Amino acid sequence: MEDVLESLHQPSSPQNPTTCPDNRIPYLVRKCIALLQNCASSKFKLKQIHAFSIRHGIPLTNLDMGKHLIYAAVSLSVPMNYAHNIFTNIQSPNVFTWNTMIRGYAESENPKPAIELYNHMELKPDTHTFPFLLKAVSKVVNVRAGEKIHSHVTKNGFESLLFVQNSLLHMYAACGRYESAYNIFEFMPEKDIVAWNSVINGFALNGKPNEALTLYKKMVSEGVEPDGFTMVSLLSACAELAALALGRRAYVYMVKVGLNTNLHSSNALLDLYAKCGTISEAHKIFDEMGTRRNAVSWTSLIVGLAVNGFGKEALDHFKEMEREELVPSEITFVGVLYACSHCGMVNEGFHYFRRMKEEYEIVPIMEHHGCMVDLLGRAGLVKEAYEYIQDMPLQPNAVIWRTLLGACTIHGHLGLGAFARAQLLHLEPKESGDYVLLSNLYASEQRWSDVHEVRRRMLNEGVRKTPGHSLVELGNQVHEFVMGDKTHPQSKAIYEMLVEIAKKLRLAGYVPQTANVLADIEEEEKESALFYHSEKIAIAFMLVNTLPGTPIRIIKNLRVCADCHLAIKLISKVFEREIVVRDCSRFHHFRDGYCSCKDYW
Repeated sequence: MEDVLESLHQPSSPQNPTTCPDNRIPYLVRKCIALLQNCASSKFKLKQIHAFSIRHGIPLTNLDMGKHLIYAAVSLSVPMNYAHNIFTNIQSPNVFTWNTMIRGYAESENPKPAIELYNHMELKPDTHTFPFLLKAVSKVVNVRAGEKIHSHVTKNGFESLLFVQNSLLHMYAACGRYESAYNIFEFMPEKDIVAWNSVINGFALNGKPNEALTLYKKMVSEGVEPDGFTMVSLLSACAELAALALGRRAYVYMVKVGLNTNLHSSNALLDLYAKCGTISEAHKIFDEMGTRRNAVSWTSLIVGLAVNGFGKEALDHFKEMEREELVPSEITFVGVLYACSHCGMVNEGFHYFRRMKEEYEIVPIMEHHGCMVDLLGRAGLVKEAYEYIQDMPLQPNAVIWRTLLGACTIHGHLGLGAFARAQLLHLEPKESGDYVLLSNLYASEQRWSDVHEVRRRMLNEGVRKTPGHSLVELGNQVHEFVMGDKTHPQSKAIYEMLVEIAKKLRLAGYVPQTANVLADIEEEEKESALFYHSEKIAIAFMLVNTLPGTPIRIIKNLRVCADCHLAIKLISKVFEREIVVRDCSRFHHFRDGYCSCKDYW
């Protein structure tokens, strides 16, 4: 490189016009640009060329030199302050240079300046401005800025361009506006694989797995060949639905067409198995990944072990991750603290919380504080949980107060429970679950007039209780059941099985936990109500339709009650079935009359 630069500075022959002073700068600019295009393969070489240009009189304000320096810096992912310093010296940068700066920030770890730069753009944007700008919006999740830019796209007449439409799709999906993404998708005359992937992934990431699966089926029916990104989104949707069989079939297809070799697909499969409660298979995938494992792989397994009730194993893997010298992320520590919370390891939880802040310099986010409140609340240290909230550096959100209210309900702290509910009334007054928690707290104290007052308030406010439901997968279809459900075509067989279950459980010593029916009704009515909970109906359905010994996997949208927990433990022993229940909080693995949570949940 030094020889090449030195040759540029050698005096040329008298006949060579480059010896003329007026031609010297353009000549050097052209040669430096050629070097940037052909030789600037690293940050060091880029700076060598830049230094040479300055040393030999090329002005800092030169548009052509500045434009190519910025382009080379962005292409090499050089820190954006270097490109910014060049940019500020250029007189009247053209639209290409503005776009390159926007692209550089959009692809950096701090994309926010891309939006600020666009707001100060002195030229009319072109077709290349918006895709990178919308990428920056997606990364900072600023939907208001995205909507403003969308209006500019329309105003400038670029909305019909496919790559701009795809950028808008991705932006809305990343910002949680899956309806807006789908509306754009529906009106696109031409849909490529990028468009399909953006909407499918948007549904999968925003709690709409059924919609993701439906759109995937439509995509295949229209003859669009899925790629690796499609299949990773599909696995994510299957994970949210705990549709293990469908997820396995998706992975078989990936193996068949060679889409299973990348790290993203392996991590997605690991996450699928963890979220479906098949933690042994998640561990197998993790082991098979070998040296390809990254921090995401370790985090997925640690979080998977934590939510499946294997807290000690989760912490063992975290220690192994540290020995491998991989840097844990915020999410890794959420898994670690979750493991401590759900296994009653209070001292260990505070130990890891301190290490997260002091050793890894991770500033605790709301999820970490939520884990700490949950850690104390589950252990019965409700007053300490309240004191922790009072000392939090962040303003507690509804989840924090709801966690405290749940702990008060379990451990019978009426005064603190009412206070937590008052905070929730300010933050999320229409959340039905909060009314239910407070009602249950009053009912546990036999304060039926207060229970009726809470329910009257719900009625007056137009708040409807979220009905509990349970999902099970059978024959490439997900079946949903609610309490007392008789809408299923097999209802007759299901209720006959429920009668058989009741007989066998009573012989095994089962006594209904009627204290969990927080209603002012007769004991016999309470027993009847308990036995028609949605998870029991789902289990009966699976006992009717599967061979003996087949594992049963259930997803429940609410927390499993103490009576169902007791009953399912006995069902797993009497019917010799492994039963995995994923409720809104964690997994319960029932086998031979025991649960993985050790009755601490």
